[in-house]
Amino acid sequence: MTDVVRLEAVSKVYGKGQGAVAALREVSVAIPSGSFTAVMGPSGSGKSTFLHCAAGLDVPSSGSVRLGGTELSGLSENRLTELRRQRIGFVFQSFNLVGSLTVLENITLPLRLAGAKADRGWLEEVVRRVGLEGRTGHRPAQLSGGQQQRVAIARALVTRPEVVFGDEPTGALDTMTARDVLRLLREVVEGMGQTVVMVTHDPVAASYADTVLFLADGRIVDSMTAPTSDKVAERMTRLGAWTR
Repeated sequence: MTDVVRLEAVSKVYGKGQGAVAALREVSVAIPSGSFTAVMGPSGSGKSTFLHCAAGLDVPSSGSVRLGGTELSGLSENRLTELRRQRIGFVFQSFNLVGSLTVLENITLPLRLAGAKADRGWLEEVVRRVGLEGRTGHRPAQLSGGQQQRVAIARALVTRPEVVFGDEPTGALDTMTARDVLRLLREVVEGMGQTVVMVTHDPVAASYADTVLFLADGRIVDSMTAPTSDKVAERMTRLGAWTR
């Protein structure tokens, strides 16, 4: 397996002097292609900073972030924007759909922003995979929360990205809908060979991943393969982050 994302000794410090806060401390990790990785940790552990640095949304204070063969440090903001648009997909808790656009227009928005045309065959496959056939002419307000998140996942996939980053993608959904979305993310990995990295606070969500990384005080303090929700919850409890 090749590594899609690689962080080497990545630190991120906000502020200066006595007010400086280290959000990440010397984090090194490789994310293999075709894998599903969950990132967990207590509030303030550095989960969001990890995602932002790995996805090129934020610049580390030190260390190296690579996407495939591309070193992100030193790239201009324009090049980073271009790279994120073409090679990275994003799924957020709040869906971030454009209310005035149809489902199809929302899905193809990244392509239009990049001045690229949609591959009709791929677009149809993505729409089918996420279960939105027959709804492509709807507006977001006409859809349930789960359907809106499916639109967001389709939008993340339409550019054929090297990796999809999810920031609490099931955080705004009820339990049953969340499980539907998690099954879809699992299918995206297994059926389409996609790489998914998901920040979550939910042990059930983490149990859908191949590997869970545990962050505490800005460091990766543990990892778990073949996770179950009970094992993840128990490990989080030992981090002082989660109790039943």
